[in-house]
Amino acid sequence: MGVDVVVGGASTVELRAIAAVFESWDRRFSRFRRDSELTRVNRNTAETVVVTPVFARAVQTALAAAAATGGLVDPTLGVAIEAAGYDRDFAELDGDPRPPGPAAPGSWRSVRLTGRVLSRPPGAALDLNGVVKSMAVDAAVLFLAGDGFVSAGGDLAGRGEVTVALPEGPTLRLLSGGLATSGVIQRSWVRGGGVQHHLLDPHTGRPSRSRWTEVTVAACSCLAADVAAKAAFLLSHDGPDWLDERGLPGRFLGDGAVVANVAWRRVMSPRRRLLGAVA
Repeated sequence: MGVDVVVGGASTVELRAIAAVFESWDRRFSRFRRDSELTRVNRNTAETVVVTPVFARAVQTALAAAAATGGLVDPTLGVAIEAAGYDRDFAELDGDPRPPGPAAPGSWRSVRLTGRVLSRPPGAALDLNGVVKSMAVDAAVLFLAGDGFVSAGGDLAGRGEVTVALPEGPTLRLLSGGLATSGVIQRSWVRGGGVQHHLLDPHTGRPSRSRWTEVTVAACSCLAADVAAKAAFLLSHDGPDWLDERGLPGRFLGDGAVVANVAWRRVMSPRRRLLGAVA
């Protein structure tokens, strides 16, 4: 997944189990492993393919995220992300003088999943990283018997209260649920003389021109927070209001300013800085 995983409160046995979760999910869903199930599915030219139960659950989750966000978090941007230059592990990316490849807008409505039978339009390539990392975090934290947390690349789920440092800000105590940050500060590269990043506008298939650099959201799970953070980022100026309509606290960084939506300001205590789970 190209991120560091940090675990707090785990025993040695629990830590091994959590490591196994991330290793398993990476082997199955990595775009950069030739033997991953995702790679095999994307290379299969048949209209339909039978996938494993775990893969089917990830696709189902990704399609639900697309529907809930009006297509903003789209799982069919595999071709687009490679066209932008993200075609290998992030640590291996360097400046590439070639221009980006042809734009490839999202087409999530053309994907069908019936049980384990997956169909998608010709030429489409899935990229499930919009949900897979946060799903792995939520799965991993269940191995903790006591209070603790699991964090992977800005996505966190906790059991009990967790103290979290905000991007370019103070710390807060997350009472329960998950916290996720989506942004372009840590995931950008140069292709064809221009800066590219991984948060793509599904309408154009190109990196979003959002006004934000990072968006942090709290929700009832890491998955819910992560999907909402991505959508709010892509909505740019409309992001804070979109989160407020759903009762989700969000904190936005951009243009040298810090913007907190109404829900964030409402649930944060000036004295204790507490965030509770939000459905």
